Amino acid sequence: MRVVVVGQGYVGLPLAVRAAEAGHEVIGYDVDAERVKSLTAGESYVEDVSSDRIRAATEAGTYRASDSVRDCGGFDVAVVTVPTPLHEGTPDLRYIEESARALARYLRPGATVILESTTYPGTTQELFGPLLEEGSGLVAGADFHLGYSPERIDPGNPVWGFEQTPKVVSGVDAASLKAVQDFYDGLVDTTVPVDSPKEAELAKLLENTFRHVNIALVNEIAMFARHLDIDVWQAIDAASSKPFGFMRFTPGPGVGGHCLPIDPSYLSWRVQRELGQSFRFVELANDINNHMPDYVTRRLVNAFNTRKRAVNGSRILLLGLAYKKNTGDARESPAVRISQLLLDMGAEVRATDPHVVEGHRVDQRLVRVDLTQEELAAADAVVLLTDHDAFDYALVEAHAAYVLDCRRRLSGPRIEVL
Repeated sequence: MRVVVVGQGYVGLPLAVRAAEAGHEVIGYDVDAERVKSLTAGESYVEDVSSDRIRAATEAGTYRASDSVRDCGGFDVAVVTVPTPLHEGTPDLRYIEESARALARYLRPGATVILESTTYPGTTQELFGPLLEEGSGLVAGADFHLGYSPERIDPGNPVWGFEQTPKVVSGVDAASLKAVQDFYDGLVDTTVPVDSPKEAELAKLLENTFRHVNIALVNEIAMFARHLDIDVWQAIDAASSKPFGFMRFTPGPGVGGHCLPIDPSYLSWRVQRELGQSFRFVELANDINNHMPDYVTRRLVNAFNTRKRAVNGSRILLLGLAYKKNTGDARESPAVRISQLLLDMGAEVRATDPHVVEGHRVDQRLVRVDLTQEELAAADAVVLLTDHDAFDYALVEAHAAYVLDCRRRLSGPRIEVL
């Protein structure tokens, strides 16, 4: 089939390449000309998709990146994987809307359109579908297939990749569900059908809200445990020995990516708008997790005060800018907020991250460096924010004067754990 994947980021690129490997003729459409240029040259910017896979699919003629909407024409299946950010607490669905209008121009009877972008329950049937119908003159269900299948990409996960992760699928009617499920059955090991797009949309938000709330719980416990002189990490280890009724979550400097800082707020917004009620669990989790960078900064200030030093004028080295280990994804990363807070206090802040590319949007005052013995020795404090396996932790333990370890990867007399 001719497949169009709209959006070639962390979600769309793995899907497009996998579809190409399965034998489909795939157009990876993205409005970012620089992305398209990189993909055309066979260069990947997503850890889960190697450059070799892109080059192989390109050379086989099954994958082509394009920033021309005209290349979307003639599709049998179109999948939308565009960002859905928040703007002042309100879902920003303009990229979904623009994608629907673009695809509607080329929508033909019998084709299948699937939304993967994370959004509030009802988006597929109340916004996305009507825009497709308006622009094409066709009717969802009667003339073309329409469904929703939430993305479950976990960047850097060596076990659960795109193919191995079960795929939730849905359609606006039985025929649409079958078309959506048939497409993904050819790409992944397992598909999980649900009755309608609303259940599939809610399933995605439920998954991420579950993680968001539980991370907030251990973050708050970690703050209380320190004041109570309790080793929260040892308590978590002990609780994790229970083989049932407990799932391990660990504290950290905050949450990042799209899933946790943004997705649960989509559900909270929908509940407030439709029911006039507050989703208190999400709002509390947001408050705790959003302020973890402030807590990390306070801990660092306290450490300097104990040593009769000021943050102003001190040299601080941050280890990690990505929100998650072993990835280059710095979207909504707490490291960005922490660096800004320290810079505003007058610190000389340096950062090292082997995965985050130089051009990523971080504070221009931040100096990017390599992790060396000289950098460690020159720093008044080191803060481990992202526990990439690529970091030389023995080097850090041997040469850093003081470390605030937010991930419990280090040990020694000069190490303080979050």
